[in-house]
Amino acid sequence: MVVGTRKDPYAAYNFLVEIEGILAGGFTEVSGLNFETMVDRKRFGGRNDIEYKFITGIKYPDLTLKRGLVDLDLLWNWYDEVTKGKIQRKTGTIYLRDHLGLPVMRWDFIDAYPIKWDGPTLNASNTTVATETLVLTHDGLSRAKVS
Repeated sequence: MVVGTRKDPYAAYNFLVEIEGILAGGFTEVSGLNFETMVDRKRFGGRNDIEYKFITGIKYPDLTLKRGLVDLDLLWNWYDEVTKGKIQRKTGTIYLRDHLGLPVMRWDFIDAYPIKWDGPTLNASNTTVATETLVLTHDGLSRAKVS
């Protein structure tokens, strides 16, 4: 670290999602950026004090994207096509931006498609921002720093 360089934590509202090279918008919350190695555990006769572990694969949880409701129909249209049986797997990127709005980190997901959309509760007496949630299932995740 260089003396005089600030290393503040990354602020809120700094997540961008790009799908197939098209910016889908900014998001207030992104979850599911993890994966897990699946392990099958076995004990064999005669050696019950030892548990053998065998790797059986990698599990990728669904990605959940939340944002304020917007006019852009890109994500809605994608999910609408899925509900009609037209599944289009797409590759995308989630960017984390710094306080200047510049991308500093990214997560790439492959072969994703939406499996759930939650719309806002429309209530005129509610002063909070209406948010929508889109859940994507995918076949892989990688992380890279943006240079």
